[in-house]
Amino acid sequence: MTHIVWDWNGTLFHDIDAVVGATNELFQSYGLGPYDAEGFREVYTRPIWVAYERMLGRPLREGEWELLDAGFHDHYHRLMEACSLAEGALSSLRAWEESGRTQSLLSMWGHERLVRKTGEFGIDGHFTRIDGSRSATGGHKAEHMVEHLRALGVDSAKVVVIGDSVDDAHAARHVGARAILYTGGMTRRSELEGVGVPVVDSLADALDLV
Repeated sequence: MTHIVWDWNGTLFHDIDAVVGATNELFQSYGLGPYDAEGFREVYTRPIWVAYERMLGRPLREGEWELLDAGFHDHYHRLMEACSLAEGALSSLRAWEESGRTQSLLSMWGHERLVRKTGEFGIDGHFTRIDGSRSATGGHKAEHMVEHLRALGVDSAKVVVIGDSVDDAHAARHVGARAILYTGGMTRRSELEGVGVPVVDSLADALDLV
């Protein structure tokens, strides 16, 4: 493998406390929660509106998704300021770069915020390309992966995707790349293992597998 496509939220960026905290604030008015990290992982899935329907026990009403999504991000963008890079993120980025191979970042988080945050952490220079979502949030990653690799001009057979969700594995499979899934994010290990790709508990272990 010569190129890694990293995921951001829940992978390089250890933000589960902000995600759970924002979700708890969002659903407090519904009389739900509070969830801890493990409780949240039990209901979490992508697309995120399906997780919200699980929590509510009913389909979302017309216009409700947009309100919930906006509310979540208001809380999340405040709480994430206390979050840091995942353990081993910086050393993994440096080690891969020093090996002479390339890496990029693909996230479903807003593009402008992603670029700004990676710059704040001083890690933007490790990536040959950074792509966040330039449209509404909450969808699947596969089509974004197609565009990301096309823009990079890399052979998908030489790519490994490292992420924390089933969606990351599906996006890798969609383009013919390998995937390694990390347990530090929002998805419980048993669900990750059901995809049939390697599952690791640290980014260092992911790099060793590559």
